[in-house]
Amino acid sequence: MTSSISSLTSSAISSEISSYETMLAAPITKMETQVSSEKAQISAWGSISGVVSSLSDALSSIKDISSINNKSANSSNKSAATLTADNSASSATYNLTNIKLAKGQEVYSSLLGSGNATLSGGTGAMVFKMGSGKSETVSIGSGSLTLNDVAAAINKQAGGVKANVIGTSAGARLVLESSGTGTSAAFTVSGTGALAQFAFNPSSSSVNAGETLAQTAQDASFTLNGVPIISASNTLTSAISGVTITLAGSGSTSLSVSSSPSNLSSSVQSVATSLNAAISVLTAATKYTAASSASGSASAGLLLGNFSATELRSELMTSVSGLVASGVSAGAIGMSIGNSGSISFNSSSFASEYAKNPTAVEKLVGSLYQKLHTVSVGAIGGSDVSSSGGTKTVTGFISAQTTSLNAIVTSLDTQIKQQTKASSAALQRLKTEYTAAETKASSASIIQTYLNVFKSSSASSG
Repeated sequence: MTSSISSLTSSAISSEISSYETMLAAPITKMETQVSSEKAQISAWGSISGVVSSLSDALSSIKDISSINNKSANSSNKSAATLTADNSASSATYNLTNIKLAKGQEVYSSLLGSGNATLSGGTGAMVFKMGSGKSETVSIGSGSLTLNDVAAAINKQAGGVKANVIGTSAGARLVLESSGTGTSAAFTVSGTGALAQFAFNPSSSSVNAGETLAQTAQDASFTLNGVPIISASNTLTSAISGVTITLAGSGSTSLSVSSSPSNLSSSVQSVATSLNAAISVLTAATKYTAASSASGSASAGLLLGNFSATELRSELMTSVSGLVASGVSAGAIGMSIGNSGSISFNSSSFASEYAKNPTAVEKLVGSLYQKLHTVSVGAIGGSDVSSSGGTKTVTGFISAQTTSLNAIVTSLDTQIKQQTKASSAALQRLKTEYTAAETKASSASIIQTYLNVFKSSSASSG
């Protein structure tokens, strides 16, 4: 009677271990797939939060409609004068004639060596007496004194006179000019030491022998609808209530102020653009596309079936579709929703409706702001009006959604680490047991072979 003991081959053992490893990895792979899915949803909510935040920024431009300038100001000759008007300005037309610009005084010195040439005398002081009666003194201490040093000292004081140095092939000149305009900006100069040579006083020819008057200070003058006006500045803010006139050159021009919705229309356009972007992102995240011959397979948005995302999209669209105030609807001001859910805005329709009833349009825009502000705050958080009329801080539901998803990811990551560690230990134990079993099987096989030889030898001897 013979018997044999055989062991598994190496390839068979490897196959067994591989099958066991696959079985251990299955739950880990499943959890990793779920982590990827949760992270994709977190990313989707991040994109939604971004576009709703952009919408909130756009809404700030229509939060206070009274602060939006609804006046249009025009000049028929912008080379003569331009203007701006605020909401307090009345609609009217004005004629400006015989415009003369306000100017400052300018004088220049005789030719000297160069801007960096040292002036004789070394030190000195200059005293400027302004037409307004104000007096300013510029003193320069010991050391080498140049034209550039003098100009720098005057400009450092930043008073009623400013200076610069103009160089020519024949030498350099110190130029002094008023910081402002008008007759009150005129000035005289007296000096001591090295600066005495820059003295200037038009009423005394012996004082200003080294200076030349390049430009006399003068006030601006013009007639406004036949009324003469004089101003020390070329910018007038009180000639017409709510209007700022900037004189640009001599001549005449016609100015007009009228009501205009262009600024408000631009703000509403910005809101419509941001709203459209938000709806587009939400649509993509919640959309299901059936399989077709072109696509080959069905596709689903990352947040398909998520009630919060679907509801947010619906609320944003309803804020426009259900918008009505004082008999004016969103459609009347050119804001509409297409079949695909996209928002469009027509500025011409807005301007037409505004011309007919500006108060109703402004009220409608105010209602649009409130509706969209409430929706956006509910989504991303922020400050809102409480039921008592005060201010309350709202935590948006998107934060709650992402917090919950992040908690799931954290939990899964922990489970994956634990499962990976346990699987690795189990796999190692299996490998050890197979090795031990294979060693024992090999030893038993050798002993059996020896016994068979021994039995055969004994039988022959008998």
